[in-house]
Amino acid sequence: MTGIFGCAEDTDSCLTGLFCPCVLFGRNVEILNDEISHQSVCIGHVICIEGGMTLAALTAAFHGIDPDTACLLTEGLLFAWWVCGIYTGMARQTLQRKYHLKDSPCDPCMVHCCLHWCALCQEHREVKHHLSDNSPYEDTVVNPPAIQEMNAGEEVVRESNVGESNLQLQPM
Repeated sequence: MTGIFGCAEDTDSCLTGLFCPCVLFGRNVEILNDEISHQSVCIGHVICIEGGMTLAALTAAFHGIDPDTACLLTEGLLFAWWVCGIYTGMARQTLQRKYHLKDSPCDPCMVHCCLHWCALCQEHREVKHHLSDNSPYEDTVVNPPAIQEMNAGEEVVRESNVGESNLQLQPM
C-alpha cells in the first residue's frame, strides 16, 4: 500500500517504531498469528535486538574501547542485527503470504537488516490497511426472518398427482 519510506504517513506507528520497535513488532505479529501474544514477541525482540545493543553500549562504557573490546562489540552487534533480520524477516514473509503481497526487490531479511524501523512501520501500515478492509461496515444490519413452521395439510387428490400432500408455510 505504501512505500518503505512512508514512515511519516502514520505518526503513531512511526514514533512507536522509532522509540520502541519491539512493541510495534509485537503488535504486527499478534495480528498475523493469533496463537502468539504480542508480549512474547516483544520480549524476544528486546532480548535479541535491544539487548544486544545495550550490552555493547555498556561494555564500551565500562571497559573502554580497546582493540579486543571493539572486536567483541562488533561481533555482538553484527550477531544481534543478523538475528533481527532473520526473526523479523520471517514475519514480513508471513505478512506477504497472508495478504498476497508482491515480494520486495530484495529479501525480507535484508530489508529488515538495512531498514529495520522503516520496515516495521510499513508492515504496521499494511496490517492496519487490510484490517480496515476486512472490518464490517457499521451500518450493516442483518435481520433474520420471522420464525416459520411447516404444517402438513390433508392429502389433496388431483387427477395427475395422486397422493401429493399440501404443505403450507405459516408465520408464527
